[in-house]
Formats: sequence, C-alpha cells, structure tokens
Amino acid sequence: MPSFISSSKHPAIYYSKVLMGICALLILFFELSSDLLLKRYSETYARVSRQYAEALKLRPAKPGEPASVLIVGNSLLLYGVDVDRLRNLTSGRVHICPVFLEGTGYYDWLYALKHLFQQGSRPQVVVLGVGINNFFSNSVREDYAPLMLFGLRDSLRLASDLKMNHTASSNLLLAHSSYFWDTRSVFRTQILRHTVPRYQELVLLLKPQPSIPPLAGFQAIASSRLEELRSLCDEYGAKLILLVPPTPSSADGVRQMTLASRRAGVDSLVPIDPTTLSTKYYLPDELHLNAQGAALFTAALAEFLPRTIFRGTVDSPD
Repeated sequence: MPSFISSSKHPAIYYSKVLMGICALLILFFELSSDLLLKRYSETYARVSRQYAEALKLRPAKPGEPASVLIVGNSLLLYGVDVDRLRNLTSGRVHICPVFLEGTGYYDWLYALKHLFQQGSRPQVVVLGVGINNFFSNSVREDYAPLMLFGLRDSLRLASDLKMNHTASSNLLLAHSSYFWDTRSVFRTQILRHTVPRYQELVLLLKPQPSIPPLAGFQAIASSRLEELRSLCDEYGAKLILLVPPTPSSADGVRQMTLASRRAGVDSLVPIDPTTLSTKYYLPDELHLNAQGAALFTAALAEFLPRTIFRGTVDSPD
C-alpha cells in the first residue's frame, strides 16, 4: 500500500514542477519583453531617464558659475515650459535641469527628491511645480514613478505614509521592482488610445483633478507639506522654491498657496497671474497651456526665477 501511494504522487509532483517551470518562463518572457518595449518605444521613459541622469550630476556651482537649479513637476510644466528657451534666457545666471513626469503630485516628488539626494544629486535650488490640485493629492502615479523615481526603502515608507492596504503596498513594491508590473497599465492605455475614440477626453472626465480642501484645511496641509519639503532640501543644502503654474481655476488657490509658503518659510514663484490668461492660451482640455501660453509663461519664469533665487544674496551673477 505505501509503495502504491508513493508511486501515485510522482506524476503530480512532475506536472507541478513542469507548471512552475512554464510560469517562470512566462514571467521571464513578460519581464524581458516589457523592458525591451519600454526602452525602445516609450517617449516618456526615454525623456525621464535622460532628465534623471542629468539631475544626478548636479553639484553646487563654483564661484562665477551659474547656480544649479533642479526643476521638477508634472504635465503643467511639461506643456508650459519651453526648456530650451528658458535655458537661453537665463544663460550665465542659472543652470536649468528639468525632470517632468505627467500625473505626479506632492508625494511623488517628495520621495523622488529623497531618492535623488540619496543618490548624490546636489542642486543648489529645487523648484517644485505640480499645480495646486496635485499638491494636495494623497496618491502617487502607479506607473513610471515607482520604477524610475523611488528607492525600495522609500517605497515602503511611502506605502506607510499613504496608509495603503496590503494589495496597494504590494503593487507599489512590485512596480518598483518589475518592468512588466510597472508598465502593465501603460500598455493597456496605449491599446485603448488606439481603439477607443476620444479616449483622452474620456479619461479626464472619469478622473478629475484632485480636490482642494476648504480654507482651514488648505493652510494646515499646505504648510505642513511645504515644511517637510523645505526640511528635506535644507538637509542637503538646497533652497526650495514653490512654482505655481497657471490654470484657469487657480486664482484664489494661488493666493492661499503663497500665504502657506510664507508661513512655511518657502519662497513662492507665480510668474503669471492666472486671471490674466484667457482660454485662448490653453489647450482644449482647459488645463494645460498651449504654445502661446507656454511662450508667455516661459518668458515670465525666465525673468522672475533668477530674482527669486538670488533674493537677499550679494553674489548674484547679475
């Protein structure tokens, strides 16, 4: 009897091993394929990788050199800032290094900056521009950011800060470690964009901008977050500047953000009053600046950014 039971187990063990081997090969195939497709075809991955590599090289300027400035933000800056023109207009005063990733907010850049600093990046100035709504977001981008911007320990702390459940925490850690898991939604989105008419407009309707808290909560949350960012930058010898890009509905929010910045001891930069821009300066989504709006915003940023950086100093290149 024992010999019969023992012999009957062998096929089950064999087929279990075969199944596990097939699963392992499929995982390896999907991982390698995702890695290849991402690096070869993703414009976002190529852009952020290039910008991130440049950001890692930032060091404090020597006497007579332009100040090293790291500008981080989301699509509001990606569409709103002509980086080449900004560099030309500020040449000799500041050295601009941007890192822009769409759909990011406060927590994305808090932990991205931590990781950048830990890896050796030493800008003299950090400029954060994510828009008022995204500054109050209590989430992070689920693709690209975990893989490209966060460290493993930072991902664990981030999951704790956002009080993620076990499933969300596991997804975040897997997205940090796996090309396939991080980009699975990217590939799904690309398929939908090519098969569903007006998919982008539909996404904006189904996923509106994060809401802004009431006045009392606004000041408490904004001041607390700005103080945390300022403390992080201070630890690594960088000056923090909050950049507020224009959006059609941000007029009152701008006033509240500048007040919160003042309370947190952070310089705020509002190159353009949003009330002065009509809808003709925005894309049809009524959120992002078009080419005309970007030209105005970039010129204003080039004028006021050096002033804000060198305010109160005697060694301004001007």
